[in-house]
Amino acid sequence: MRIPLLYFSLLFPFVLLFPQNSTQVSGTVLESKTLQPLSSVVVSLQNTILMQLTSTNGTFVLDVINSGEYLLLVHSQGYKDILLSISVSEDKILNLGTLILEEDVVSEQQSNTIRLLDEEVQDDNGSSVSTSILLQSTKDAFQQAAAFNWGAVRFRMRGLDSEQATTLINGVKMNKVYDGRPQWGNWGGLNDVTRNQELTIGTTASDYSFGGVLGTQEINTRASIFRKGTRITFSATNTNYNWRTIATHASGLMSNGWAYVISAGKRWANEGFFDGTTYDGNSVFVGVEKKINDKHSLNFSGFYTPNARGKNSPNTDEVIQLTSKNYNAYWGFQDGKQRNARVKTVAEPIFMVNHYFTINDHSNLQSSVMYQTGKISNSNIDYQNANSPDPAYYRKLPSYYLSLYTADQGEYSGAFIPDEGNAEKSRLQFLANPQIDWAALYRANQSPILDGNGKISGYAPAQSHYVLYEDRTDDTTIAGNSLFATQINANVMMNAGASFSNLQSHNYQKLIDLLGGAYFEDFDPYYKGSQSQSDLNNPNRKVLKGEAYGYNFNYLAQTFDAFTQFRFTYKTVDFYLAQSFTSTSYQREGLYKNGIYESNSFGKSQKLNFENFGFKGGMIFKISGRQSVTINGAHLTKAPSLKSSFPNARLNNSVISSLESETINSLDASYVFRSPKFQTRLTVYTITQQNATQTSFFYAEGIFDNGAGYTSTNGFVGQTMSHLNKSNQGLEWSVEYNINSTLKTTLAVAYGQYFYTNNPNLHITNDALATVDNPNTTIDFGTALLKNYKQAGMPQQAYSVGLEYRDPHYWWLATNINYLDGRYVDVSPIARTSRFYTNPASGFTFPEATEERAKILLEQEKLQAVALLNVIGGKSWRIQKRYLGLFFSINNVLDTYYKTGGYEQARNANFRQRNQDLASTAPSFANKYFQGYGRTYYLNLNLSL
Repeated sequence: MRIPLLYFSLLFPFVLLFPQNSTQVSGTVLESKTLQPLSSVVVSLQNTILMQLTSTNGTFVLDVINSGEYLLLVHSQGYKDILLSISVSEDKILNLGTLILEEDVVSEQQSNTIRLLDEEVQDDNGSSVSTSILLQSTKDAFQQAAAFNWGAVRFRMRGLDSEQATTLINGVKMNKVYDGRPQWGNWGGLNDVTRNQELTIGTTASDYSFGGVLGTQEINTRASIFRKGTRITFSATNTNYNWRTIATHASGLMSNGWAYVISAGKRWANEGFFDGTTYDGNSVFVGVEKKINDKHSLNFSGFYTPNARGKNSPNTDEVIQLTSKNYNAYWGFQDGKQRNARVKTVAEPIFMVNHYFTINDHSNLQSSVMYQTGKISNSNIDYQNANSPDPAYYRKLPSYYLSLYTADQGEYSGAFIPDEGNAEKSRLQFLANPQIDWAALYRANQSPILDGNGKISGYAPAQSHYVLYEDRTDDTTIAGNSLFATQINANVMMNAGASFSNLQSHNYQKLIDLLGGAYFEDFDPYYKGSQSQSDLNNPNRKVLKGEAYGYNFNYLAQTFDAFTQFRFTYKTVDFYLAQSFTSTSYQREGLYKNGIYESNSFGKSQKLNFENFGFKGGMIFKISGRQSVTINGAHLTKAPSLKSSFPNARLNNSVISSLESETINSLDASYVFRSPKFQTRLTVYTITQQNATQTSFFYAEGIFDNGAGYTSTNGFVGQTMSHLNKSNQGLEWSVEYNINSTLKTTLAVAYGQYFYTNNPNLHITNDALATVDNPNTTIDFGTALLKNYKQAGMPQQAYSVGLEYRDPHYWWLATNINYLDGRYVDVSPIARTSRFYTNPASGFTFPEATEERAKILLEQEKLQAVALLNVIGGKSWRIQKRYLGLFFSINNVLDTYYKTGGYEQARNANFRQRNQDLASTAPSFANKYFQGYGRTYYLNLNLSL
């Protein structure tokens, strides 16, 4: 693996230990409601190496060598921390007596609400997946604000996508090979069994993985760690679903060495917050553990969480003004019921076996095997030789008639002549039919039956012009890993791990509804002859329901990675060093012989291989028991995602030219002050990403010159940006101040600057350029001038001020005000190339393309800042031996309207067309936006038996 031996030699210093007199600090930890002992609670002295887990009877004893003032922290997942100031005197025993841990209802219920936002997973609408779910178990005021208060506006920690974090379940990496992101829906609705988590933020040390520059999230579903009991939860909300129920029972570790956990839940909505967005989610989890003896234990975990969610459309300002902020073009009524054409379905069961081996009192080994299979699908309407069924299609809107120009007059654009009469007719027609007309689609797919008098007596299925299909991915993954941990001596801890995964991903287009027709023909109507055939091995196919068509291929991927980590703990300084190695291979296997790419589509592609290394380290300087300074740094290379490696995977085996691994550097420094009354953290960071690759697809007009003029310079194209560099810099600041025993105030600040730092290379693929003699359809568009443009999709500045009241009688109320700014629309790279200024018909620069006008056309739109007021509260009751908890939240109390993001439409691919469109009073291809939630609520009742 070419790992430098010098690196390892630096990690084994000799540590001399000398016996000294010590003072004992002891106590007993009890649960507040039952007054029963709590085991495995972490008790530690801050900024020292002293840490211990409480025994089965809740007791702990710490041997403190040096006298002085200390902060003692008592921490357990799901409970409020206890932070005590203690004074240790030499040769005097300090017994703290009974310490009562109260359930942290606020954090727990906030995490439930956070999931409502993250399970939407907005990767299908152009913005990136939120990372707030990574923070749901944390205590820091900044991380709570980032997850709970800012998540609805798509805040991202340090401006990073979730592919820059590592998510694990029982040590097994759950990030998808396809795009590097976790598929949250695979364990959605299982809040009770995924609450046991260990999190690291940034590049700090993790026991389970080398991790990413955003952090590491380890979810533990080992059956024996769940406390015995039954919990029933019922929730109501008006976000992406309306109702949710969960029931969970845990046996605890029984005397015969067995433990089990069962959890089941359901989430559903006939219509969510946005019009026509249905939701149907079911969740089942089974966990069983057998403790064989004191050294060996086996655990099985099984997840199955099938869920289907109706999507909502991005809209232009014109559409929003004509309809409403909740308008959704993806649905219509069929037989009096709402039907959404675009439904995302996730059904990928996970089965996992873990072996826990306690080698001795200072070493352990954990090994795991995982098998995952199932599907992810996204449905849509396909049509041939017919008009678009989209009710908000640009030709159906008034703007189409308000932005008309006469034909070209030589080198100059024609005159602007708005057709207000037809624009008004179009407006009225759109308002009368703002949704998909399912009945019309069925009629188009049927032929009339005439009676003896020549009158229509009925309809018979005919060739379908409209069908409902799904882009389908059937993944089968087998993965295994081992994690080794050992305490080399009192000051040195080592972690090491290795993992392997094998993926076979079947990707195809599947016909799921003929919409009243008899069959659908498998050809592309935009091409002629053999080029129109999806599969030359089976030409002129008539496709029936349940069959594949259009495209059909496999992704084959294997990954191997290993890491080592050494942590050194001393009186005034702690530090760690870690290294990783990753080997990745990708291959595409075409199952169709596409007519456009006859020689480059069927069979296996070349195999892509990448080897990558990572190095990171950090130090904690312990100024005192209350103050510390932390520095972390990392340098790593990362293989491009499977998605970014094959630019036109649906049709051919081509790979990105000069494809390289991405290089990431990260550096952060933090100052932390903690006392029982006041806590603060200030972090500054800088992260650079180099050689990133991004792909996208869209329809462009006026982009190619084939000698036939404007009307034949259009095409559905693939866009690939390579050698893209990014910079993310900023600070995070949090403050918590306990005014008294019941009242607390918080402050959280995130200030970032996230932008592109270079001009990446841009290649455009147009299938229409392919010929038998020359299957190369990729054109080099040179560089896209993106340097200093802002990264889009999230706020770059966020502020939150909160006030929380906790009554001793187990009720509480909190409110916070949030202000988010620095949100930008995603720009079109193709409009930042030199070709954008060139007339494709003549090859000369457009004479009207002045520098002043270009600056106006290409200015990146900044979305309006948004202020949100949130209120949360709750109460708990003890009813005999049972406990009832109530939690509620109202987000965006003032019902503020805002956009969560948007993008420039790339359809106008040259200066003249973009200039003409945007110069009109109502441009047809204005920016499209995603809408934020208005006022939303969440109500949760849970009963613990």
